[in-house]
Amino acid sequence: MNIEITEFVEGARQAKGLTVIIDVFRAFSVECYAMDSGAAKIIAACEVAEAFELKKKYLKAVLVGERDEKKIEGFDYGNSPTELIKADLTGKTVIHTTTAGTSGIVNAVNADLIVTGSFVNASAVAKYIRATGPQHISLVAMGYRAKESAEEDLLCAEYLESLISGKEGDFESRIADLRITSGKRFFKPENIDFSPPTDFFLCTMINRFNFVLKAEKRFDGNFDMERIDI
Repeated sequence: MNIEITEFVEGARQAKGLTVIIDVFRAFSVECYAMDSGAAKIIAACEVAEAFELKKKYLKAVLVGERDEKKIEGFDYGNSPTELIKADLTGKTVIHTTTAGTSGIVNAVNADLIVTGSFVNASAVAKYIRATGPQHISLVAMGYRAKESAEEDLLCAEYLESLISGKEGDFESRIADLRITSGKRFFKPENIDFSPPTDFFLCTMINRFNFVLKAEKRFDGNFDMERIDI
């Protein structure tokens, strides 16, 4: 298997083969928690306007997402796992849009197959990839607001590469150390209302979930996220 690591929207556009779109803080951690909270369906939308249009078709759906890290006006929840673990999403459709993560899915136009990646289900993603056996794997670290390299996304890509290749590495301590680097924003008092410290810990719970979320393109250009239990 050939494994390539790229970044940002441009990296998603260049991705080929089996593609993993990585957004640890917080998009694809959030989607795992949404599924675990009982969501029957997740639709990933690139634009806020598209999310509101989807809401008109799925009247009982909930809107989840952020711009500039904060909950979008008119949405039910922000892009926060802390909010979602308190929510009863049983049987509901979740419409999800974020600055980086969901835009990565939409822009991976040359990928053969798209799954999402984060620390909370990394082992499941690696097992799925090994079982699928692709010749080429693209690991796309979406970064902070899809513009700046994010240590957590690059570390997750490295962790996935290690799991797929069967290599050993001290990742637990490096993941914990994100608290004093790229994750320190979760501990700033001014961010607590939309980006609380619990989000950091929920997003760095390694291998909490044993399922993969696979993106399937819809007729309207958005993506259904299919849960595949491993």
